[in-house]
Amino acid sequence: MKNTKDMTQGNTAKIIFSFFLPMLMTNLLQQVYNFADTAIVGKGLGDNALAAVGNMSSLTFLIIGFSMGMANGFSVIISQNYGAKDIKALKKAFAASIKLAVLISAFLTAVSLLFLRKIMILMQTSDIIIEDSLSYGYIIFGGLTATIAYNMSACILRALGDSKTPFRAIIVSSVVNIILDCVCIFGLHTGVEGAAAATIAATFFSAGICFEKIRKIDELRLSRDDLRTPPAMYALLLKNGLPMALMNSITAVGCIVVQYFVNGLGVAYTSAYSACSRYLNMFMLPGVTAGYTISAFTGQNFGAGRFDRIKEGMSVCIKIALTAYILLGSVMIFFPRALASVMLNGNETISLAEKFLPICGIMLFAVDLLFVFRNCVQGMGFPMIPMISGILEMALRISVIVFLIGGIGFKATAFAESSAWTGALIMNMSAYFFLIRKYTKKNAGFRQTMTADNFS
Repeated sequence: MKNTKDMTQGNTAKIIFSFFLPMLMTNLLQQVYNFADTAIVGKGLGDNALAAVGNMSSLTFLIIGFSMGMANGFSVIISQNYGAKDIKALKKAFAASIKLAVLISAFLTAVSLLFLRKIMILMQTSDIIIEDSLSYGYIIFGGLTATIAYNMSACILRALGDSKTPFRAIIVSSVVNIILDCVCIFGLHTGVEGAAAATIAATFFSAGICFEKIRKIDELRLSRDDLRTPPAMYALLLKNGLPMALMNSITAVGCIVVQYFVNGLGVAYTSAYSACSRYLNMFMLPGVTAGYTISAFTGQNFGAGRFDRIKEGMSVCIKIALTAYILLGSVMIFFPRALASVMLNGNETISLAEKFLPICGIMLFAVDLLFVFRNCVQGMGFPMIPMISGILEMALRISVIVFLIGGIGFKATAFAESSAWTGALIMNMSAYFFLIRKYTKKNAGFRQTMTADNFS
């Protein structure tokens, strides 16, 4: 099959690494230009501007995370149909996914722009930074169409075994983003609005590159009949997409509550938390990437009934996650001040970050493994379990911050993150072992996807 990769055959480790490495570079470059945004804003505009941008991170995760969850859910159905070699169902799923993505984009853009100021006030955003936060947020959420277009197209390509095209797309968009950041902030003196506009412009470039590749894939060339999507396909896509979207949003609600308490401590704490969050997002990248890898790998092999290969793929991805923990967790534990000094200027904010980073560094293994086990369960077509674990994450994150922040202050944020990761890991790990034993014993799959007969 042209321009795609069949993961149901061949050496498991070789397939995993050939998919993982380009995707790791993709995610790394995404974080690099997010990191560049933060560093340029912090050094070019000051800690208050950094706090304003960082203050939007939890809300951004709430909105964009919802759309990403939907895209990932849709891609599970696409990967399962591809693994089963059911091209008719694959085309139906692809067409329906695009239609739903357009509707989701319009809805999320309208809701986020309408309620942004109210949410900023509810989050106890300081008067010092609220206008900058709003200026940044209105542009980011106004450009959601670009973000959703890239996420949807990248998920579709990965479901078909192509992790290289999203990598090439991010190379281009990263260069565009950093150049525009520097031009807007240092040349045109636009403030935080320039950083937001640069991000959206770069995302349009990456979406365009992915769309061009999709256009060339034979299995995704649609006829008029393919565009006539039966209600059953929409129901199937939403059945998989909504739980995953809600999982991200529920997790984000917990993060927003943490942000609420951090904002209540003062702007210095908001700045420190923003910098620490950027480092967490960067250092958990290998775990995130291993998770996306096992999702695509599991989806195809579950569709093909190759449960033995799912276990082999999990073994490889777990080793990747633990290796990353040893290397990157050590950096957070032993070099917190050096890390904080890259993005922060004031001694107070740097000292606060020093308290956060080692605690999360010790527990980084939990979130790395969480991504692997959760995405494998999702790839098997059981999104409700990760969604329930998202509720557990939210409950643990909120409980810990409420009970500890009065006694230990800013350190409570790190313990809130660590406890949330650990609880969700235990639930998803238990679900994986139960499901894999169940399907291995049967040695035959109940495939949660539609066959071509369902659409005739």
